[in-house]
Amino acid sequence: MKLKHLFYIFPAFLASNVLLSACKEFIEPSIAKRQVTLEAPANQYQSTKYTINFWWDGVEDALAYRLQVVTPGFDSIGGLILDTLVKDIKFTSTLEPGNYQWRVRAENGSSQTAYSPARSFIIEQSSLTNQTVTLSSPSNNTSTSVNAALFKWNSLYGATKYQVEIDTNNFANEDALVYNQVVPGLQVNFTFPKDQVYGWRVRAENETEQSKWSAINYVTYQLPLPAQVSLVSPAAGSSVSLPVQLSWNSVTGVPGYRLYVFKSDSTTLYSNSFPVTVNSTGYSFNLGVTGEKIYWKVSALNASGKEGKASALRNFVLF
Repeated sequence: MKLKHLFYIFPAFLASNVLLSACKEFIEPSIAKRQVTLEAPANQYQSTKYTINFWWDGVEDALAYRLQVVTPGFDSIGGLILDTLVKDIKFTSTLEPGNYQWRVRAENGSSQTAYSPARSFIIEQSSLTNQTVTLSSPSNNTSTSVNAALFKWNSLYGATKYQVEIDTNNFANEDALVYNQVVPGLQVNFTFPKDQVYGWRVRAENETEQSKWSAINYVTYQLPLPAQVSLVSPAAGSSVSLPVQLSWNSVTGVPGYRLYVFKSDSTTLYSNSFPVTVNSTGYSFNLGVTGEKIYWKVSALNASGKEGKASALRNFVLF
């Protein structure tokens, strides 16, 4: 092919690909003729672990996958164990000993594949010491500004109670944990005492055995920062005499404020007394000399002592 012909073919090829890509953004492709391929657990898999990790191959243009698990099989369903929509191509579930089958189909907003051929697996009864609790919520590396949290985990066959531990030091000292309780259910309410990163884990127990500890999930608790303070008086650039009554509007729900006073360069703190923390919306300033320009600003503090956005910087002149 001559080189000059490429100058016509290549732009046309490029344009067609751009058009196809643009069309996919507005017209959702059908996935009805595609197929999900299951990876694990393999057909006829047998396990003494009650926690099963399901895994399948992704399907192009799928937005989610419907995972179904029944006992003992889809041709003679005795119980529907799972029927859940999963965004990922992996899902973990804790089951009781028994015979099961599982299958998956892919879905998007307008179409779905057929279900994959079902696979069978068996969970054999085993000692609780071989098992591991799986945590449910909050998920790992969650951040929250709400000081009350509900910690939840999945039940484990053979367990009658669960030991729950919460710590801020990676469980280095079992005698100094933030929370350490044995509970009969599958959840506990917990109030974060202060801003910090908290790790939590759970272990199942019965009268004679203990499971392994779950993985550790981490939750970061951080109070929201207060709203910005608005200064009231003295007005910007005004001339005032000592003592100067500095005042500002209150911010709802804060325990105090931090007042900054600067020299005439607007950056050097006026003395080592500043910044000063006050629990009211006013402060009597009684330093300086006639003709001196002084700058000031205020920020609100939350219960953890962290500052919100400071007010605008103002100045006044002493006379």
